[in-house]
Amino acid sequence: MRSAWEGLDAARVWDSHAHLVGTGDSGSGIVVNPRMESLMHPGQYARRLFFLNAGCAHDTPDSVDRAYVERMLNLLAGMPPGVKLLLYAFDRAHDEHGAPDWENTTLYVPDAYAREVAKANPARFEWVASIHPYRRDALQALARAMQGGARAVKWLPSAMNIDPGSARCDSFYSFLSRNNIPLIVHAGLERAVLGPEMEHYGNPLRLRSALEAGVRVVIAHCASLGQDRDLDRGPGGPMVDSFSLFARLMDEKRFERNLYGDISAMTQVDRAGPSLAQVIEREDWHPRLLNGSDYPLPGVMPIFSVDYLINIGLLDKESAPILTEIRLHNPLLFDFVVKRRLRSRGKALSRSVFETRPFFDPTDRKKV
Repeated sequence: MRSAWEGLDAARVWDSHAHLVGTGDSGSGIVVNPRMESLMHPGQYARRLFFLNAGCAHDTPDSVDRAYVERMLNLLAGMPPGVKLLLYAFDRAHDEHGAPDWENTTLYVPDAYAREVAKANPARFEWVASIHPYRRDALQALARAMQGGARAVKWLPSAMNIDPGSARCDSFYSFLSRNNIPLIVHAGLERAVLGPEMEHYGNPLRLRSALEAGVRVVIAHCASLGQDRDLDRGPGGPMVDSFSLFARLMDEKRFERNLYGDISAMTQVDRAGPSLAQVIEREDWHPRLLNGSDYPLPGVMPIFSVDYLINIGLLDKESAPILTEIRLHNPLLFDFVVKRRLRSRGKALSRSVFETRPFFDPTDRKKV
């Protein structure tokens, strides 16, 4: 554990990808789709239990919101002072007219709640807004988020019904670019949060419009799961691995200054493999990679395996006992230590991947 922190400035270690989850029982404004609470929809019901169990909030009736936040603070107490989580709000799905689509909204976490949780715990939390670009008040909401200290904006296009390549996003992109606000966008296949299921909206190539507008874009998980159509070969182009499209964008010279990837969730069993190995080995990408945990997912036991990472040659066998022990006590620390131990062809993730604060904090831009 000590070796994992060697050479790092803890005050610059900001976990760039953490989710706020709850039930709204604190007056937070969180709304959970009734399907997630019904055994008539077993897939969504199981997802809700996984998230709350991973956040140790599943058995605290009438205090789930509070218990979830307290659990995050408890886990952070096991890490050096200065380490922070960026907490994500999560906007509703919206229809083509810009009206909220509650039927296709799995989870709604208001910006105001994320802001207030971060404000109450400034030593450990920052926050990220989530604003649908089709909203009639989208630009006003962006201005409020910026004034409220939001460090970025997060989209999950397939679940929110957002086409990142649509001209309807142009004014949104212009605002983000003018104000230097990063846009964190899930790309590739999405399994955790369901919605209108517009999976093609997660195609990394659809983000070229934002990049060409000068927006600093972070592709969540490096698009390391699923396949998308190769639109560079026309609307009927072949289906290829989403990660290969991410890699293509990363290698476009014109996007070297404003395209980034976050490595959250890439150590999961269904993502770890050639894409994770390539991310480790591509040292030229490291200045544009950001570490995140995708909390609470590190606490979902079935989707991570130390043995699997050892079997595919990305983790040394000697690490297994201590990593297994850490995970039982602190899944957030587990996620961090695992990534610090990863190796592929003798290479490791660089210090800059973990010291993400300069990317989000205008006062600490020495390394950006």
